[in-house]
Amino acid sequence: MLNNFCVFILTHNRHDRVYTYKTLRDKNYTGKIFIILDDEDKSYDEYVKLYKDQVIVFSKKEAEKTFDIGDNFNDRRAVVFARNACFNIAKKLNYKYFLVLDDDYTDFRWSFDNNKKYVTNKYMKNLNKIFEIMLNFYKKTSFTSICMAQGGDFIGGAGSGLSQTFMNGQISRKIMNSFLCSVDRPFQFVGRINEDVNAYCYFGNKGHLFMTLAQLRLEQKATQSNAGGLTDIYLGSGTYVKSFYSVLYNPSSVKVRLMGQSNKRLHHSINWDATVPKIISEKFKKYGKKEIKNQKWKTMA
Repeated sequence: MLNNFCVFILTHNRHDRVYTYKTLRDKNYTGKIFIILDDEDKSYDEYVKLYKDQVIVFSKKEAEKTFDIGDNFNDRRAVVFARNACFNIAKKLNYKYFLVLDDDYTDFRWSFDNNKKYVTNKYMKNLNKIFEIMLNFYKKTSFTSICMAQGGDFIGGAGSGLSQTFMNGQISRKIMNSFLCSVDRPFQFVGRINEDVNAYCYFGNKGHLFMTLAQLRLEQKATQSNAGGLTDIYLGSGTYVKSFYSVLYNPSSVKVRLMGQSNKRLHHSINWDATVPKIISEKFKKYGKKEIKNQKWKTMA
């Protein structure tokens, strides 16, 4: 049962293009949905006409006081304010668990079949059940947040990085685009842009656990093709500036480099060995003289 759970859809200036809402209902999610809107959005009345009391408004100025924006540009055209505001909104609405989604999702699919074989045409039909499984898993683990994979994670199909990670029995410690959260496991998104990458690297470095559920996949409109939202700021800043926010927050493990085969572009690159803590084998432990003596005694015994 999806008790104490709701979905937040973050949107700005796209009242007639909240694709995620329709997709959720088409995929048989019957639970609570709230449209999260900032108080600087001039299309508030249009949203209310369509979604009525499902529209929740927050103050961007107040949200800005709660985290590090990472620059002095005085530009609040970013989704990071809404992402961070969701924790307080959930508390005020008396929900413990919430799933944060963007507004441009067109489909939800399976990425693998029961034999871990990569698939592209296996569509989800009952999101109530999917969200229930996600929530049960989340409750039983200590992950700070978990997310669904994105279509872009599977460029290369079965040969993509995420596919190989999953098929080898490993996990991806990223969270991007969708976020299952709890008011009891708070964390902050940081930086005006690239806030999800900034967060999972910065807080991952401090021991927080994040995970992408590779089996579950969301599809969305092509990046920067859907007017409104973050399209203007991304087009204005470019991937170079966007990626450098992650370098600012994680200089020991993130760098900017050229990526791609034919059409190369500057993008962030993460050195995971320097990003997240690791459990080191006992064989590397350094002993003092007294401990060495005791260790020899234990070995002889």
